[in-house]
Amino acid sequence: MNIFITGGTGFVGIELRTMLLKEGHNLVIITRNPKKYEDENAKNQRFISWDDDLASEMENMDAVINLAGENIFGQRWTDHVKKRIMDSRIRSTEQLVEAMGAAQNKPDVFISASASGYYGHRGDDIITEEEPPADDFLAGVCKEWEKASHKAKELGVRVVNPRIGIVLEKGGGALEKMIPAFRFFIGGPIGTGEQYMSWVHRQDLCEALIFPLKNKELAGPYNVCAPTPVTMKEFAKVLGDVMSRPSMFRVPKFVLDIVLGEASKPVTDSIRMQPNKLQVAGFEFRFEELEEALADIL
Repeated sequence: MNIFITGGTGFVGIELRTMLLKEGHNLVIITRNPKKYEDENAKNQRFISWDDDLASEMENMDAVINLAGENIFGQRWTDHVKKRIMDSRIRSTEQLVEAMGAAQNKPDVFISASASGYYGHRGDDIITEEEPPADDFLAGVCKEWEKASHKAKELGVRVVNPRIGIVLEKGGGALEKMIPAFRFFIGGPIGTGEQYMSWVHRQDLCEALIFPLKNKELAGPYNVCAPTPVTMKEFAKVLGDVMSRPSMFRVPKFVLDIVLGEASKPVTDSIRMQPNKLQVAGFEFRFEELEEALADIL
């Protein structure tokens, strides 16, 4: 297949490209600085700019995978940062839909990312794809992000929105922030420890992003997380066990609120998702249990 990708040079995108290339697909990756990746250009992989003629490129595409977006971790959400977080997702999505509209030949499917933040803090409630959105900032971002992608349906393109949980792998995401503390024997749960984490190994996430290419019945939102969410307290204990370190130094929520403010929500909100639509469609996770996932990563 010919596949258009945004966010293909990021934490998730690098692994996704590796998988797709192994399957023999041809990739066109949009990036802000294509010259940086000139050495990676090949017969089956090209890097282009957002300023290039996207409509012309779209003519030959079978699928579009949209992962573009400003990183939400590690910085306070000032008004300026919030605007960047929102704009980076909405504008890129709108630009892709405009290119589809201008192309004579439309792609078959538009896989446009969303996130578990769509649901907001839900305590112990089990969350399926039918649950309504929350009313906080992250939920608003996800709602507008998905809404922008849905305009492609008017062009006859199948749209799917993977609502992605906390991605586990070295080199990025929440795990990268937690590992150093455990390495120096000062690790522990973040926040109350009672909040649920909907986690997913990066390999499973990438397989779940590829899944709609093969399963043409899948449409709309689908939760992407292991079917075994755990509390933060359980997560920290398993991480400590895998690293042969204790898990006893809890970071209180009020400290995170002082340091990060509203930006602490991705790790302090309780979101207990279930990947119902994926499982009903026959998707099989490689890593269903947290201990197996962390042992593979670490």
